[in-house]
Amino acid sequence: MITRYMSRISGPLMDRIDIQVEVAPLQFCELSGGVRGESSSSIRERVIAARKIQTKRFSECHGVYCNSQMTVAMASVYAFPDARGMQLLKNAMTHLNLSARAYNRILKVARTIADLEGSVTVQSHHIAEAIGYRKLDRADWGR
Repeated sequence: MITRYMSRISGPLMDRIDIQVEVAPLQFCELSGGVRGESSSSIRERVIAARKIQTKRFSECHGVYCNSQMTVAMASVYAFPDARGMQLLKNAMTHLNLSARAYNRILKVARTIADLEGSVTVQSHHIAEAIGYRKLDRADWGR
């Protein structure tokens, strides 16, 4: 049923969704185990810092304030990955049959991941994480 439903959504529409993740339900022991993740206030501080980085980066670009607003040309300058990241991206494009739009979206998400980490450059692990958020591009979605 999931596959049939997903086939009704067009590829170009799916390409416009930057982050696509499948969230599995948690087991009771996972919910009650007391393992705490990063606090909301800590995450908030990282997001504020990343937004400041982006505001500074695009201060000379009229109408662009954050990574999601980058043009394709801007992404090739500000989000260009290192050599290993480029190879990962090439492999993903080939194996997942990604579109040019998906390629650009991955670069933008990777740039944001790098900003959240405080990294000046987009590295291979940023690209790998961004590719990981393209769940709906994979044949095993919903299985």
